[in-house]
Amino acid sequence: MTAVENFDLVVLGGGSGGYAAALRGAQLGLHTAMIERHKLGGTCLHNGCIPAKALLHAAEVADRTRDAQLFGVMATFESVDMPAVQRYKDATVDSLCKGLTGLVKARDITYIEGQGRLSSPTSVNVGDRRIQGRHIVLATGSVPKSLPGLEIDGRRIISSDHALFLDRVPKSAIILGGGVIGVEFASAWTSFGSDITIIEGLKHLVPAEDEDSSKLLEQAFRDRGIKFSLGTVFQKAEYTQDGVKVTLANGKEFEAEILLVAVGRGPVSQGLGYEEAGVIMERGFVQVDEYMRTSVATISAVGDLVPTLQLAHVGFAEGVLVAERLAGLKVVPINYDGVPRVTYCHPEVASVGITEAKAKEIYGTDQVVTQKYNLAGNGKSLMLKTAGEVKLIQVKDGPVVGIHMVGDRMGEQVGEAQLIFNWEALPGDVAQFIHANPSQTEALGEAHLALAGRPLHAHDQLL
Repeated sequence: MTAVENFDLVVLGGGSGGYAAALRGAQLGLHTAMIERHKLGGTCLHNGCIPAKALLHAAEVADRTRDAQLFGVMATFESVDMPAVQRYKDATVDSLCKGLTGLVKARDITYIEGQGRLSSPTSVNVGDRRIQGRHIVLATGSVPKSLPGLEIDGRRIISSDHALFLDRVPKSAIILGGGVIGVEFASAWTSFGSDITIIEGLKHLVPAEDEDSSKLLEQAFRDRGIKFSLGTVFQKAEYTQDGVKVTLANGKEFEAEILLVAVGRGPVSQGLGYEEAGVIMERGFVQVDEYMRTSVATISAVGDLVPTLQLAHVGFAEGVLVAERLAGLKVVPINYDGVPRVTYCHPEVASVGITEAKAKEIYGTDQVVTQKYNLAGNGKSLMLKTAGEVKLIQVKDGPVVGIHMVGDRMGEQVGEAQLIFNWEALPGDVAQFIHANPSQTEALGEAHLALAGRPLHAHDQLL
């Protein structure tokens, strides 16, 4: 006989969206259970954001060591010890995982390890246990995708999951996909000494970003010796004696030691009882409204499982929104345009709001004004030896609706950019703020001064 345990809130999945819902729900007095089949923290903590950024920081240290003489420091770069890099990465992940485990315990959340399956609109089965809840939150996340006919073997043809745990630096690699995952690995591996070629079927790297940001990144990658093929789709991959050969639809061929498939992530939703419980799905994604409610009144869904931005901080926000709604608090739907986005390659690409192309589509070409500020005029960026720009997009005589930045550490500036967009600030509103000197935040200030017609260290030129 199946044992039944009763809760106010049952969360299926312990990743960013799931644990945020559980933590906030418990904080608001909901008797909460959380079920996770793998590790608490999910993709972001164990197979995504955190380990990838740890590798990227190690890559930055390698670059700084090679370039130390540019700063008057005499240092010699010897090699990259990947097992040691992995230990550094794992220590970072372990520390965060222990902290999260402590939080879950402190909030008195019942944490259940095991494979959960939705057994009704108000219950989840885990082995011989039935976890009953007044409300269920689905948060089962995502896994790396591939393309039809392209089998990931974990050796020569790998996913990002495999790439994060490589115990060696590949001599050469082809990266299929020029989005966030692809360019971040391209950046890290190049810093470690690999020969990299990126293949992207669309016409630009990081194609979801503003076209000017993509072009700046492409030039920076050319300068770093990273090769890429744009605008032609993948046709096939086959083994060679020493590695992999990739053929494109136009007949071009590329060979390397390994092929990293970085074509995005797909939802984990099959065989978990969702459709049997009446949850409407499309292409594997659970369909939700702006309050993260599914087609079943007692079920919500968050994170990579739903067709919103696949970002950990989006999962956090969605999980918190659901918990607060269920606790009876007034909630506001998420404005996904207002979510900060960062690609942590070298140089970084950061943005919030909409692209210039989207702004022209919405408001009309004659109603869109743009302003660029080159980081060559920013003292701190010169000290850091980084190039790039801040680009602002404004509705004529109205607020700033897009902020797009390229350059090292631009991800640290996106917090202010988020406030500017979400508060619908006018250029003059930001121009009056005093930014610390020398700092990279001055670049945002200078761009807004110029857009407000008050340029200080920038040319008074609106584009």
